[in-house]
Amino acid sequence: MSRFFVEPQNIHGEKAYLYGDDVKHIVKVLRLGAGDCVTLCDGLGYDYEARLFELEKDRLCFELLGKSVCENEPVCEITLYQGLPKSGKMELILQKCVELGVSRIVPFAAARSVVRLDAKESEQKRERYRRIAYEAAKQARRGIVPQIGAILPLNRLDVSAHDLFLIAYEEERERTLKTALREAKARGNALKSIGVLVGPEGGLTPEEVAFALSKGGESITLGRRILRTETAGMALAAMLVYELEG
Repeated sequence: MSRFFVEPQNIHGEKAYLYGDDVKHIVKVLRLGAGDCVTLCDGLGYDYEARLFELEKDRLCFELLGKSVCENEPVCEITLYQGLPKSGKMELILQKCVELGVSRIVPFAAARSVVRLDAKESEQKRERYRRIAYEAAKQARRGIVPQIGAILPLNRLDVSAHDLFLIAYEEERERTLKTALREAKARGNALKSIGVLVGPEGGLTPEEVAFALSKGGESITLGRRILRTETAGMALAAMLVYELEG
């Protein structure tokens, strides 16, 4: 069954309304008509079985037949703090990490980031990133549309907001993800929220790592091989979901 996100404010009792590009896709591409059913998701973790009953030029009206919790979300909220990479790479990182189950992605301006953006450019990028996250969440049948944070300097990242904060650091040789998770569970950490820090091309500087460690972060190795920045976040997200849901 086809699936679409609907804004929570467009759900009124037993009716829901869709606007924008999805209207054209449903009518022109899928060729659905009155009486056809789809799944609507409110982006807050709930799915609705919905039947199309009214078609207008710029909106569709659905009758809601049932509501259920979306079962496609990971048990833990994962936030990826991604050092701003070269142009084009961030789009790939966003798309794949959303598919893998990351709940929030926050780009940050690292010391070794090649790309430098002013306030206007940052907001333009953020809007594009949001659209990519929306499309990826829809394709992956997510229950939420992951949030895209504003581009921040590293010293404004809130490490304390997470039950565990992991730093992917190529100079770390011993401490693995599995070790960090096992020790966190032994300390009684609920592990409802995990933050992961990945540097840009060139990696994190020792000073950046020291700052994150001083705020309560823990450095880990992702293995013997050095991963590209666009690979590291994806690999870490996949490993986390596997370890926590296995």
